[in-house]
Amino acid sequence: MVPLKPLAVAKSRLAVAVGASRPGLALAFALDTVAGALACTAVADVVVVTDDPAAGAELARLGARIVPDSPAAGLNAALAHGAREIRAGRPGAAVAAMNADLPALRPPELLRVLDAASVFPRAFLADAAGIGTTLLSAAPDVELAPSFGGPSRARHSASGAVELALSDVESIRRDVDTGADLRTALALGVGRHTARYSARMQATAYTYDSQTRSGSVLLDDGTPVPFEAPAFDAGGLRLLRPGQRVRIETDGEGAGLRITLVTLQTF
Repeated sequence: MVPLKPLAVAKSRLAVAVGASRPGLALAFALDTVAGALACTAVADVVVVTDDPAAGAELARLGARIVPDSPAAGLNAALAHGAREIRAGRPGAAVAAMNADLPALRPPELLRVLDAASVFPRAFLADAAGIGTTLLSAAPDVELAPSFGGPSRARHSASGAVELALSDVESIRRDVDTGADLRTALALGVGRHTARYSARMQATAYTYDSQTRSGSVLLDDGTPVPFEAPAFDAGGLRLLRPGQRVRIETDGEGAGLRITLVTLQTF
């Protein structure tokens, strides 16, 4: 089970690093998380609890079942609702809740985590920072009792859930809240949706005219794309040197592609 906020408000802390690309990245993270879970042999099906129709449609195409967040009372209420919905159709099923921002998720690592969790009534995996939780499981007929958000590692432990002490499952621990988290996930190796989306956000400065504050960048496939002064000004830069790696935001596709922001790459 994967909870997903409406994309317009998802991953708010990531906005500092990626700007207006945040909703698109949030969807890419969720797509790679769900795709990885569906490819895990220990997973019977994946339920996504969300009220975002566009995200729900994309995730359903992957094979996820979409459950509306009818409580609309926050993350943990959504997860408890999702668990009830799952067990309404499959009484006594074991359930696990997992963050939607695990773009580097590897199915064999998820299999190891779920296998280890299966011997306990409730179990959880702490995030890479050792503060939060990326996965919480409950055995058949055991209430999930989620307490995600903030220092949830301590809360889940205090609630009686067993912390899983596993090594070599970094892809399940690496949630993405900041630009630094995204850099780490990219280094681990993200799924195709995040890889494709993040590649569209990166380029190399090619030309720059300080008088007009305009110039051009080279996309990673070598395609040159010009930018005008408003795009440069939107990035808050004072100078740009050819060869610098930059982050871009764009509008349009193909021949109509237009750069709306250019700034130094921060992830």
